[in-house]
Amino acid sequence: MIYTVTLNPSIDYVVEVQDLKLGTLNRMERDLKLPGGKGINVSRILSRLGAENTALGFLGGFTGSFIEQFLNKESVRTDFVQISGDTRINIKLKHGEETEINGLGPKIGPDESAALLHKLSTLNGEDIVVLSGSVPPSLGAGFYERLIAVCEQTGARFVIDTTGEALLRALEHRPLLIKPNHHELAELFGVTLESKEDIITYGRKLLEKGAQHVLISMAGEGAFLIAGDKVYHANVPSGTVRNSVGAGDSMIAGFVGTLAQGGDLLEAFRTGVASGSATAFSDDLATGEKIEQLKGQVAISQWS
Repeated sequence: MIYTVTLNPSIDYVVEVQDLKLGTLNRMERDLKLPGGKGINVSRILSRLGAENTALGFLGGFTGSFIEQFLNKESVRTDFVQISGDTRINIKLKHGEETEINGLGPKIGPDESAALLHKLSTLNGEDIVVLSGSVPPSLGAGFYERLIAVCEQTGARFVIDTTGEALLRALEHRPLLIKPNHHELAELFGVTLESKEDIITYGRKLLEKGAQHVLISMAGEGAFLIAGDKVYHANVPSGTVRNSVGAGDSMIAGFVGTLAQGGDLLEAFRTGVASGSATAFSDDLATGEKIEQLKGQVAISQWS
């Protein structure tokens, strides 16, 4: 079973305004409410790919109820810790360009955080845990390390999709997969990456630090998979980019879901790239049908 963990989920409230004018009344052209959070995005794509999974994390209030009901309608299994605070709302204001206003998120109490740790303590060596996104300030900067420690105790493998020090600290625990983009990779090491060879060099350093597989997305330049002494490159399918939110999460879901269902490494890479691209070409997350359509356009070659 795959478990996703979203510590600070949200309702993403997408609002389109034709001509935004500050200080006066504006009327919406269109609005859309979607469940937000990187782990939740992973769960939604996993379900569309037929990969059994359970979404974990914290939900509270009427906003949390909206998210749970939305996921249930999509047949996503959920087992969230119910908290006393309200799950946040993030505003995505589209007016030619996009302006984001993100909520702070609720305070998570000690009993509530302990309840999530207990849920993970029941897993076993056949399970995979996907840890994604930001950590609410009330949980403390080291909360991912506490989650990883529980995974190690149970034998469950884990994937982590975060940045900075939290990612670097996780590497020594040998995550199954990490997925920085090329900008995040450069920031991790405080360098400028001027070529694909530079990207591979620093991607290998993540393997040396403990990661089992490294996926590096490079927008229109495709993606690299670094595993052992092999490096593979995949192109990006053709299409019009309509949405960058959730593309990386979709890539993780396609990769992990394929591996969990018995697929080989290159098939997992192909499905991951197709899933990320399909979401980028959609208003919301990709459908399973769209992912299957794009898989045939993904060509993988070993990088020499």
